[in-house]
Amino acid sequence: MGVRQITADGYPDNRDITSPRGGLFFLHPTSMEFEQRPRIQLQVSSRTASFVRVLKARRTGIPPYVWPALFTALGGFLWGFDTGSIGPITVMSQFENQFGSISATVQGLLVSSIIATAALSAMGSGALSDRISRTYTISLGAFVFAVGAAIACSAKALAQLFVGRCITGFGQGIFISNITVYVIEICPPSKRGRTMTIVQLFNTVGIAAGYFTCFGTAKYADSFSWRFPLGLQAVVAIVLAIGTPFFPHSPHWLLSVNRPRDAEAATLKLGLQLTEIRKEDEAAAGAQVVQLTFKQQAKELWAKDIRLRTFFGMFLMVMQQACGIDAVLYYAPVLFQQAGLSTTSASFLASGVSGIVMVVLTAGILFFQDKWARRTQMIGGGSVIAGCMLTMGSLYASDAAQTAAGKRTLIALIYIFIAAFISTWAVVIRVIASEVQPKRTRAPATSLAQCFGWAVNWVIAFSTPLFLRRSSSGPYFMFGTCALLTVFVCVVFQPETKGLSLDALDQDFKETKLQSAVKRYFGSKSGQSTGIELVGMANS
Repeated sequence: MGVRQITADGYPDNRDITSPRGGLFFLHPTSMEFEQRPRIQLQVSSRTASFVRVLKARRTGIPPYVWPALFTALGGFLWGFDTGSIGPITVMSQFENQFGSISATVQGLLVSSIIATAALSAMGSGALSDRISRTYTISLGAFVFAVGAAIACSAKALAQLFVGRCITGFGQGIFISNITVYVIEICPPSKRGRTMTIVQLFNTVGIAAGYFTCFGTAKYADSFSWRFPLGLQAVVAIVLAIGTPFFPHSPHWLLSVNRPRDAEAATLKLGLQLTEIRKEDEAAAGAQVVQLTFKQQAKELWAKDIRLRTFFGMFLMVMQQACGIDAVLYYAPVLFQQAGLSTTSASFLASGVSGIVMVVLTAGILFFQDKWARRTQMIGGGSVIAGCMLTMGSLYASDAAQTAAGKRTLIALIYIFIAAFISTWAVVIRVIASEVQPKRTRAPATSLAQCFGWAVNWVIAFSTPLFLRRSSSGPYFMFGTCALLTVFVCVVFQPETKGLSLDALDQDFKETKLQSAVKRYFGSKSGQSTGIELVGMANS
């Protein structure tokens, strides 16, 4: 190799100096010859770019796909904040001074109005997401939510408050299910549960923040006490609406609309492995990409190889609400008063403590979510949930709840119920409902399941105060029975999905051992298949 000459200004000398292997020369950057040389653009391979991103992720300790998950989890915060604040708002004396004394029916309608419109908008949010992308749909829903929250915050009459909450619910229905789909699609299979726990963590932080915000503002004598929590929701929703479009689209959505290059670019930005997206690309290349109408998508959900998956996801989302979690969260102050905490401040504080319990538990399971089997969480968590509810119902039915020990037991059981739900069903049900679906039906199926879940949630939110006035034990027995039914269905029908890629779920979804045993038993009796099968695999 020749010796390179350096000029006084620090640049290599303008003379060509060749090496024994030839061809290497150095030009002064200011020379005419240098300016006239054709520029050579170096292209870094996608594999190298992916490797560089992995190195950066290791250096910071946070994979790139976590950032969009963290930001869109603000939608979970909004959901939780409304859940934690609306119940306390309706029992504030300042709220009563503004709108007058409200009956249990009006209270139920006011609390549940957001859920009713959320259920309606959730029906079409999946089709909208497939057309305009997950990120734009989340942004649109957040903007609608902000408008509704602003209207509710400025309400001077009860009718205006109802209108504001209905608009808020419409926006919530648009973005909630799509946050689930987006987060599921932007993270590796082995991290889906943990990443979804981030959304649940923000949800529980929102619930706790809602309780304690109302606990703090209740000290103000004017309407600021209940307007501030509603106004804060509008501010957070605007931040979510503005920020979400700046994050990468879901690579799976980009492939579904025949944009493989954009999908690869998004994969690199998210710090994922290219091998996964290439598998998706190859799978998409073998199928014709078709933009389906809403009617066609609805028909696709009930295709022979999909319909039982759709039923299963709907069942889980419905039972997630039918176990009574939102009855506890919405009416926590009422339930704690029923259990013996007579003063409003004491019940507010107990509700806030339950919010802290949820935050701590959610943060704790963040590191274990993908280590636990999905079936274990569903069956084990459901058993504890059912046990708590049935025990509370028995205490109220036997009048043991009137004793000092009974009241302490009831308060403890409420906390145990919340802890069991947050540790298991809160996250895993939404993950399962989304991941059991193939790519072509994931968004509409998740939205449909969310819609039915909210429909049941509306019934529970509306009827709980009325039900409690008629029977102190009845609601608990009903919630416990629903949880037991879910445990039975999961034992028989639920396959294990932890750690499988979204494509592998299409190909390797298998029946449980108990299903196989039942089919073999009844098949040997009748000589025919029982038809007890969760999914068909041939056409996934």
